[in-house]
Amino acid sequence: MSTKRVLVAYGTKHGATAGIAEQIGKTLREDGLDAVVLPAGDVRDVRAYDAVVIGGALYGGHWSSKARHCAERNADSLRHRPVWLFSSGPLDRSAEEHDIPPVAAVAREMQLVGAREHMTFGGSITARTPGFLAKALLRQGKGGDYRNPERIRTWAHHISAELAA
Repeated sequence: MSTKRVLVAYGTKHGATAGIAEQIGKTLREDGLDAVVLPAGDVRDVRAYDAVVIGGALYGGHWSSKARHCAERNADSLRHRPVWLFSSGPLDRSAEEHDIPPVAAVAREMQLVGAREHMTFGGSITARTPGFLAKALLRQGKGGDYRNPERIRTWAHHISAELAA
């Protein structure tokens, strides 16, 4: 039996979502899967993969356009394989305290591609995050890194278990 190939695609502006995608890919590889992590904008065809995970950053309640376009561009192929979606964004611990349902745009993408599940992870804005909005949020005391590596790994192990079943 061949090793299942899993694509982890992400849409990010400043790298926090890429970090989540990399952790998911690393965990899937530790679980024995052949996981490839790519920017969503670079993904043109998902047919070479047995399963796909697509993640996008949330900005003002909107999912990353690169993640959204990746899902839409590949919708026909995605409907024929297991798909999971994730979002990153809350700049607090709320994603750890309770399940956060997908924003409306992500819910539409879930339906379009037949996604099995969606997960929201905390986001990150630090002093190294570029941009006026990031600096303004930091001045307001709303910055920080709220990505929980253990929660990300747990979800990736869950995906591995589903693919093994």
